[in-house]
Amino acid sequence: MAALKASAILLREHGGPEVLKIEETEIGDPGPGEIRIKQTAIGINFSETHTRKRPGGTHSNPLPLILGREAAGIVEAIGPNVEGFEIGQRVAYGLRRQQGAYTECRLIPAFELVAIPDDISDETAAAIMVKGMTACYLVSQTFEVGPGHTVLVQAAAGGVGTILCQWAHHLGATVLGTISSPAKADHAKAHGCDHPINYREEDFSARARELTNGEGVDVVYDPIGAPTWEGSFKSLKRRGLMVNYGWAGGRVTELEPLDLMDMGSLTFTKTALYNYANTRENMLGLANALFDVVSSGAVKIEIGQKFAMKDASLAHEALETGKTVGSTVLIP
Repeated sequence: MAALKASAILLREHGGPEVLKIEETEIGDPGPGEIRIKQTAIGINFSETHTRKRPGGTHSNPLPLILGREAAGIVEAIGPNVEGFEIGQRVAYGLRRQQGAYTECRLIPAFELVAIPDDISDETAAAIMVKGMTACYLVSQTFEVGPGHTVLVQAAAGGVGTILCQWAHHLGATVLGTISSPAKADHAKAHGCDHPINYREEDFSARARELTNGEGVDVVYDPIGAPTWEGSFKSLKRRGLMVNYGWAGGRVTELEPLDLMDMGSLTFTKTALYNYANTRENMLGLANALFDVVSSGAVKIEIGQKFAMKDASLAHEALETGKTVGSTVLIP
């Protein structure tokens, strides 16, 4: 059978957003264990801008490359040895470390797919698979958030931050969150952040301590890295937990254990979704918990921006310049 033609955004060289170009690609039939899906919405994550900009490091992939880790779509064809899926079914994914989502159509292992509930749209599913499952493990497994806890969410108006603030608030915690403008403060406050802190106007760690009567917060969720590193630790209470789950602002390469002791016997962890969704069972547990909390209305998904897939470069530019709130999706 002749291969299908599909448009995709290809990265052939590292650089600015302008290096993202739309090209025609060929998609074959699914092999054993694979499904071919026609994609209807694609989520964007900040880590993809790192992959685009530079070779090497954590986000290294050989070129040419199709970026993207999460999307939703419709099952078009099913390969041998696949059970539990049917033609026309709505599905989503958000686990692939090797990228590949910025495309109209693709092949993907069936074990990475989940069925989308009827009350969740394709765009919402595409916007939450990576970001929402990340928020899920952060509040339920990395640190089990509950009533009486105080948490600090860095980048509270971002894709993960918007979900994380709501989820932690829903679980009974008092939520502090850093933002960069009055508009983002309003967004964060409308999505579960009890105390937005504009880091451009005040020392966020000093404000965090002020809001906790000098004690500090139980846990900091930090996807930024270098610019917020020291302040995040300074925001913690004695024996508090610092969670880094991204390097949006630059990597940190040194951590002195004695400093953790001197700051109050603090604990540090560097997390990644694939270490929590390392089996299909674990992945489905996160996905089902996410779908449940979204369906209940406790966590509302904010898609702040939509771009046509051909305009992926504009989406990346908006993301990198801080012009986005909530989640961003591409529409093929």
